[in-house]
Amino acid sequence: MRDAAGLAGYDAAIVGVPWEGPVTWGGPSGCELAPKTVREASLRYGGYLPEFDYDLFDYIKVCDFGDVAVVPGDGGETNRHIRDKVSAVLGHGATPIIFGGDHSITVPAVEALAQAHPKRVGLIHLDAHMDNMDNFGEERFARCCPMHRIYESAAMDPSKIIHMGIRGPRNNPDQMRFAREVGSQVMTGFEIRRKGVEYALQKALDVAGTDTDAIYVTVCSDILDVAFNPGGPPDLNGLTSYELSYLLYNLAARGIGAFDFVEIYPPTDRNSVSSHTAAWMGIYVMSGMAKRKMDSGLAPENA
Repeated sequence: MRDAAGLAGYDAAIVGVPWEGPVTWGGPSGCELAPKTVREASLRYGGYLPEFDYDLFDYIKVCDFGDVAVVPGDGGETNRHIRDKVSAVLGHGATPIIFGGDHSITVPAVEALAQAHPKRVGLIHLDAHMDNMDNFGEERFARCCPMHRIYESAAMDPSKIIHMGIRGPRNNPDQMRFAREVGSQVMTGFEIRRKGVEYALQKALDVAGTDTDAIYVTVCSDILDVAFNPGGPPDLNGLTSYELSYLLYNLAARGIGAFDFVEIYPPTDRNSVSSHTAAWMGIYVMSGMAKRKMDSGLAPENA
């Protein structure tokens, strides 16, 4: 689907953002290929999950709204296109389910949601890294900078942001200090594992869901331990696929305004494991959305 008018009546819309901005380590990761490989992986799956014993497509309508038109080498123009496409989805009452691309794509997508709810959007950031550096050289929209740009947004309240799963030696103390200075919350990977996913779920909702109108959930693939994410950054001590799917399903069941999954590197993703993982996580999110609709008492779509 390419015409925004066709979004009417849909509960969720898939959006791809085939973008890789400045490389911050080594050579290009190929993350711009991920929307294609995630879609290819998704062809294997349906909407029925025996864990919950219902088919999500009986309760919500989902479409594929295609890819954002990226402009190679022009992050500013690409961000405008991202903002416009996500705004079109939101304007028709659907929830954007976004697959990147590097993590910089989250900035314009959050801005699109915050335009409708100034200072009333909570952000749940699932990642091994803070991603809140001010710049990378002269680049202010590199993949290590999106949270800093979101802190700065006039439409966002940093105290409604929680960074979850933060861990490992690719962080630095200035990033932690800055998050605390602006009032954001940080839950390390060790804290999640010690206290459990139920505690983490409630903490996330307490921070991002209190006095807000919408919650944006952004997932970097390296929230997962490298054992579950061979086609992403090689970060250890992360969540299991069970823990992430549990969190995402339950967050969506309580209500989210938008979701993204970023930083999959298809050239190194043997057997497309990480692309399949992203597809699964999207299905768990949409299953949570279906549960929310079921709990509202609405009849199945095919009734």
